[in-house]
Amino acid sequence: MPNPFSYPKELRDEGVRLVREEGRSLREVGQQLGVSHETVRYWVEKSEEDPNQAAEQAEIRRLQRELRRTQAERDVLKKAVAFFAREREDR
Repeated sequence: MPNPFSYPKELRDEGVRLVREEGRSLREVGQQLGVSHETVRYWVEKSEEDPNQAAEQAEIRRLQRELRRTQAERDVLKKAVAFFAREREDR
């Protein structure tokens, strides 16, 4: 049996979502995704063990937004410096 972590994270997340949100059986999800129902059971159990995962994902999203904002501010400042440098050279 392949290691459950050898499957792509997207596939594991989809399996967990189908079981939790759509209420599908482990066997049904396993057949749909082409894995054993025991593998799907393991994914669901493993996802329940990590209550901090949602908080970590939220923190990552927050940091990504902050990074994009900071990069945008940096780009504006670079353009301002270039503008004033050209203006000074023209004098």
